[in-house]
Amino acid sequence: MAKTYRTTLPRRLGNVAFTAALKAGLVPPYAVLTTRGRTSGRPRSTPVRVMKHVGRRYLVAPYGTVDWVRNARAAGEVTLRRGRHTTPYAVVECPPDEAGAVLKAYVRAEPITRPYFDARPSDPQAAFAAEADRHPVFRLEPR
Repeated sequence: MAKTYRTTLPRRLGNVAFTAALKAGLVPPYAVLTTRGRTSGRPRSTPVRVMKHVGRRYLVAPYGTVDWVRNARAAGEVTLRRGRHTTPYAVVECPPDEAGAVLKAYVRAEPITRPYFDARPSDPQAAFAAEADRHPVFRLEPR
């Protein structure tokens, strides 16, 4: 059964405060993700955790197919900002087997998002691969 994830006012306010701290470069391993709006073409920003796994960088959508995911799919590229440093990346959506390993690592690293996953940290990687359609994972490729 698919879960519905809603952005609440407290979460939006928290994102505003968190984004300000990120723009100041105060909160690694997080960054400000900017995508081009798929309909408006205007830049859209949100805070994200950049996951490092097996020497590569990934973006995980713990709340499902939200707007930044749709925008990244449409544009095929994103920009990450940490402090004054901005880096453009091409994004490649991962197949379930690759996404499963990253999702398992993500759930261990970000306990606050665990309620949005059916799989538990102790579950095998296959349980996370089964959730890859509900929690998209993007590999970041430098441009």
